[in-house]
Amino acid sequence: MSNSKVFQRDFSDLVNAGFPYVYISSYEEERVLQQIRRASETDGLIKVKRRIFIWAQSMGFVSDDNRINGTSDPHKAISYIEKSDENAIFILKDFHVFFGSERGTHMDFNLVRMLRDILVHLKVNRKTVVFLSPRLVIPEDMEKEISILDFPLPSEDEIEEVLDELICGLDSQAVHLASDEKKQLVSAALGLTIQEAENAFCRAIVRNKGLDSKALQIVHEEKNQAVKKTGVLEFVNTDLALDDIGGLENLKKWLLRRNNAWSEQAKRYHLPAPKGVLITGVPGCGKSLTAKAMSAIWGLPLIKLDMGKIFGGLVGSSEENMRKAIATAEAVAPCVLWVDEIEKGFTGLKSGGDSGTSARVFGTFLTWMQEKTAPVFVIATANDISALPPELLRKGRFDEIFFTDLPTRSERAKIFDLHIRKRTENSEIAHNIRITSECCYELADLTKGYVGAEIEQIVIAAMYEAFYNGRGLEKEDLIKCIRETVPLSATQKEQILSLREWATERAVLATAPEDREQSVNNDNNSDFRERQGGRIVDFK
Repeated sequence: MSNSKVFQRDFSDLVNAGFPYVYISSYEEERVLQQIRRASETDGLIKVKRRIFIWAQSMGFVSDDNRINGTSDPHKAISYIEKSDENAIFILKDFHVFFGSERGTHMDFNLVRMLRDILVHLKVNRKTVVFLSPRLVIPEDMEKEISILDFPLPSEDEIEEVLDELICGLDSQAVHLASDEKKQLVSAALGLTIQEAENAFCRAIVRNKGLDSKALQIVHEEKNQAVKKTGVLEFVNTDLALDDIGGLENLKKWLLRRNNAWSEQAKRYHLPAPKGVLITGVPGCGKSLTAKAMSAIWGLPLIKLDMGKIFGGLVGSSEENMRKAIATAEAVAPCVLWVDEIEKGFTGLKSGGDSGTSARVFGTFLTWMQEKTAPVFVIATANDISALPPELLRKGRFDEIFFTDLPTRSERAKIFDLHIRKRTENSEIAHNIRITSECCYELADLTKGYVGAEIEQIVIAAMYEAFYNGRGLEKEDLIKCIRETVPLSATQKEQILSLREWATERAVLATAPEDREQSVNNDNNSDFRERQGGRIVDFK
């Protein structure tokens, strides 16, 4: 059943059951009105036919193109609903402005009282009031009386219909879309409103003087705009590959085995779509890089959720922000949702100092993680795993919990090789240093206990040293910068040991077993001789 049919069925059920107030939050007024009309006109959906009245403060009530004079004032509009003797559906546009931006603030209490007074009258006389608004704002006094009905974004068929109408208006010579390219274009527009999809297609026609495969890029740009408008999500553009990350081979293998997990072939294997992973560990060990590289390797858009922006200043806005973020991520699906430093978003759960806002936001996120069916893969990163509630860590929320420890000797050598080549390859400044395996392992031996981010900064600092002296990069520059760096493993030794202790039985080590064994045999640093965290699981 299509999204539109589901909405018509659900709306008709509420009307037939005598629900007095229905709240539909959507920017697509015309689509909502169209679906309500179709539900009213389709035999068998709404059992007792009802006349449709549409109200806006600028016009008052309008029905069958007839304007009802004297109803533009909201109080008079409610009085008109009460006095009407028709079986009807009354659609009130933008009524949220009278409910206040905050609960109890700037709310028209008299209007809310009038709505509560006519409640019994609506139930007895087969009348349904629909609040149609771009924002979900419900007075606390009416929470029990108002039913919220979600309105779905356009389906693939609806977007294809818009595209076909545009194609019909073009000269046949201006359309260069193969059938598979057209299908790809329609699929890319999923998650946009009808207006946004039409705008994207029209922009492509203007820019390219017709429709061709280049329109796909413009659709992605429009989708980027839609994500930015949420205020809590952002598109992350990345061209990283998994090879750009030194080490973490076990985690890489796990991710590669789940590539194309949402394809038709995967469905034939009856495989459930992967939910996501939680990556915890020592700061600077590649957690964020992995999220970016995974998006590129899977060919899926990467959307970053900023937990700090979720918590708005207005009462109720934090919960709405989380719902909006989830709805947007599902609309853009299939995609990767990156929740960076997830522990910072749920620090107020135990204290209750925010009147339960953190708990409600956490509950919304937790329920979605457990029950989501949309192909949204969540990759959450955390530095302080102890700050996370245990409910988030149990099986069923994430497919696996990985632990990124301090890089092993072989991993450090790979990281040095990666960053030196990245900054010197095909460059005249590289003539003073030979990037050999022996050189990288020599540098790795000098950086026992250093994290990947520190090694990257050492290479950058050495490049500045060479630049200052007007010559190419030399190995001595790197050694000098290593000696000037105090690693995180020294400044936060106790915290790292505590983190390793936690991960011993609760997480899988992101490092491949062979790299770990090699490091234990070759690395004489006491940090590596102590008990390291993470269960050794080899995803060969």
